[in-house]
Amino acid sequence: MSIQLLIAQVLLLLLGLMGVAAARPDLIMDHGLKALLALAATFIVARMHPRTFMKHGLSFWLVTLVLLVLVLFIGVGTAESSGTRRWLPLGPLKFQPSELAKLGLILQLASFFSRRGVQNKLLSATAMIIVTTALIILEPDLGTSVLTFSLGIVLMFAAGVRISNIAGFMLALGLLSLPVIGRYLETHPYIMERWTGHATRGDVPQPGLDQIGLAHRDLTFGGWWGHGPDGLRYQYFAAHTDMVVAAIGFTTGLLGVMMLLFAYWLIVQSSLQVGQLAARIRPMTPEVHGASILATGCMYMIVGQAFVNLLVAAGIFPVTGVPLPLVSYGFSSMLTMSAALGIIHSCMRTVREQLPDEATNPDLLAVPAD
Repeated sequence: MSIQLLIAQVLLLLLGLMGVAAARPDLIMDHGLKALLALAATFIVARMHPRTFMKHGLSFWLVTLVLLVLVLFIGVGTAESSGTRRWLPLGPLKFQPSELAKLGLILQLASFFSRRGVQNKLLSATAMIIVTTALIILEPDLGTSVLTFSLGIVLMFAAGVRISNIAGFMLALGLLSLPVIGRYLETHPYIMERWTGHATRGDVPQPGLDQIGLAHRDLTFGGWWGHGPDGLRYQYFAAHTDMVVAAIGFTTGLLGVMMLLFAYWLIVQSSLQVGQLAARIRPMTPEVHGASILATGCMYMIVGQAFVNLLVAAGIFPVTGVPLPLVSYGFSSMLTMSAALGIIHSCMRTVREQLPDEATNPDLLAVPAD
């Protein structure tokens, strides 16, 4: 297993424990148990082979689609969710199928492109991305649907689809979807209210009454070193979920926030290394190609969502409702992201095993292959 990835995961889980302890001390034991289960899931998934993920990619993806359909009929929401249905009840627990759907799309597209290549196969891949995204939009969950759609684009690029083809696909889809977008925004007016409210926040002298303003105050009070898990200065409903970075900043200060960013950077660096090493294997087998796509997709699923969450906490994006991966309270996201890390571990091991001896020298990675 990759030591860098393990360090990143443990660091994120520990920071999440400190953030939840400051925001909701009553949930710390529950969150700690879920963090241990998530870490165990990473070790279990890491022992599998990328061939297994791609073999069952279609089945897994279809199951996630069924779950997304079910959530439209029997799903539940929360008091703060504006009437949306995003969770399936499982006894005393609730599970968010959209988190699994992102992972299912990664497995299916990696399997599809590794088996069939990228020439003249874009229509089927496009349909997979659109179907998955559309079902998430219907919940409605605009933030997750945008992340899912962008994930599909990244997977296309990682598979080797030409930029011109991707750009043409996005342009055509954007033009065709304009009437649907207009109707969607009319049906769900709270989405525009969030955007317009976000745009006018700068005109308010003291925006501290909203949760982003309160999160900013907690970050400011954290200073360089933080105040420890003694409880936040202000209380707001998303302090342990979407705005957990504010709790981390209050508890550990700027040092903790920098450690958070460093952990995500380690995930990016490790995942990109899989692609760099895979490019040195000649000929590139479908298995190696698929492993490279899997690693890139899983990396983007984690770090892309973290990027959006942090921009929301910084006040650059309006509230989207996406958790901070491996940090926020909530088992659906934590378990899925931990499984994604396990897949990256598996892909790293497989690619290293197939490298020629001379390619394992790190000094040679920067030298273009002949």
